[in-house]
Amino acid sequence: MSLKPQTIPPVPDNTATVARAAFPKGNAVLRLRDELGTIYQDELFAALYPERGQPAAAPWRLALVSVLQFLEDSPDRQATDAVRGRIDWKYALSLDLTDPGFDYSVLSEFRGRLVKGQQETLLLDTLLVRLKEAGLVKPSGRQRTDSTHVLAAIRGLNRLETIGETLRAALNSLAEAAPVWLTERITADWIERYGRRVEEYRLPKGEAARTALAERIGRDGHEILAAVYAADAPTGLHALPTVQALRRTWVHQFYLENDQVRWRTAAELPPAGQRHDSPYDVEAHYGNKRSATWVGYKIHLTETCDAGAPHLITHVETTLASVGDTDRTAPIHEALAARGLAPASHFLDTGYVDAPLLLSSQAEHGIEMVGPVRPDASWQGKTRQGYDLGSFTIDWEAQTVTCPQNRTATCWVPKIDTWGNAVIHVRFPSRACTHCPERAQCTQAKASPRNLTFRPRAEHEALQEARHQQETEEWRQRYAARAGVEGTLAQALQLFDLRQCRYIGLAKTRLQHVLTAVALNIVRLEAWWTGRPLAKTRISRFAALQPSTA
Repeated sequence: MSLKPQTIPPVPDNTATVARAAFPKGNAVLRLRDELGTIYQDELFAALYPERGQPAAAPWRLALVSVLQFLEDSPDRQATDAVRGRIDWKYALSLDLTDPGFDYSVLSEFRGRLVKGQQETLLLDTLLVRLKEAGLVKPSGRQRTDSTHVLAAIRGLNRLETIGETLRAALNSLAEAAPVWLTERITADWIERYGRRVEEYRLPKGEAARTALAERIGRDGHEILAAVYAADAPTGLHALPTVQALRRTWVHQFYLENDQVRWRTAAELPPAGQRHDSPYDVEAHYGNKRSATWVGYKIHLTETCDAGAPHLITHVETTLASVGDTDRTAPIHEALAARGLAPASHFLDTGYVDAPLLLSSQAEHGIEMVGPVRPDASWQGKTRQGYDLGSFTIDWEAQTVTCPQNRTATCWVPKIDTWGNAVIHVRFPSRACTHCPERAQCTQAKASPRNLTFRPRAEHEALQEARHQQETEEWRQRYAARAGVEGTLAQALQLFDLRQCRYIGLAKTRLQHVLTAVALNIVRLEAWWTGRPLAKTRISRFAALQPSTA
């Protein structure tokens, strides 16, 4: 399929006449076309198509159909039926009433081109350019970000199911690619073990029996791996995705010592973020956040939150489940700055905030991060009793620290902590602490003197200032603006099933989330254009009975 960019035609007269008669007050799709035009142009997608070949369906139309499809939560077949039969869709797409549309498979092919060309964010980026031109999103305002979990489109498996299903998936791929070769290398009992889906209710219950089965599966898997990597194996078998998943999973789950296979204990497993939890989506990993655990991905949504303007999504970030929120703060700022949409104030929860980020966001992008920093982790800081870090006087030039009892520590050692952060470790001399009358306020150690660990000067001062600010009522009132992003996640969940993957793999899931963000923006633009106010927090009838305090 080749692309021959065409000038976007106006809405045909007969289509416009019927649409206005059918919807005299308009609707969301008609208003979208009237207010923002077609949003997309063929030239945006030129790099995704070859120069030669049969002319492709207009990609600007496919992009807009994809957006409308997500807006109405329609599968491909229903979306293409809507192109043929919905007058408002024909209006938005500049189609004549008699236009027959296109086959539903074209939509999947178009999404595949976006993913293959690494242009998953193009649809949102282009919409934001149009909204910026229309004055509906502006830089230097207020924005807020939060994340939530996303469940992969796979079945949840325990460890024994995982290894069994991983080997079964590899065998199915090999049976398709080289059936004769595979038949020569298996026995009848393999069909019994791997012919059907591996499910818990068919597996043994006792620990010894389960371990024995796991190691039987392990030996079978190693036998297959040895065969596909042998010199006489058919070309390309070892490169099959399911065979590669088998190889990596066996490294994670088994030891092979002197031709003996041993199933790893739970303590011997690599971190969850490195392991495969399913052969069918190897990028979906185990994740946990507070009390939630899942297998899949994580999404970060950023939206504007200025008064007197619609609250619109400006950035979507889809990551592996194991990636921490702090690791995405800087990339989010860089992406917003690249679009010319860097906020003046960015409201985030504790997971996104760290001392280096407080400094770098302001210095590099002029963004003030508004979010609670982690409190002092010492027992003094947690209990608010005794001498916490703020009780000590640091002389940065002399590299000394003086305690509240006027004793000075000169043992100043720069280090790198467990998380890779530069820190300074200070140790007071034993003679200063042993007989100190305030020792109980300073340390719980029986004999050792007080030790302090803190960040380099700029980070330390930023951290201390942030801790001081977040204790004030003024800061709390200002930070209340962040809470609205929870409603955004809830709206995306209710309207677009945000927490459930439609597709397999990180790139396709990222495209799903971008289309979801575009659809959510259209929902909010429709509310803005029609004057529908933001909903208030819902309170149950029973909770509303609580009397207000005087």
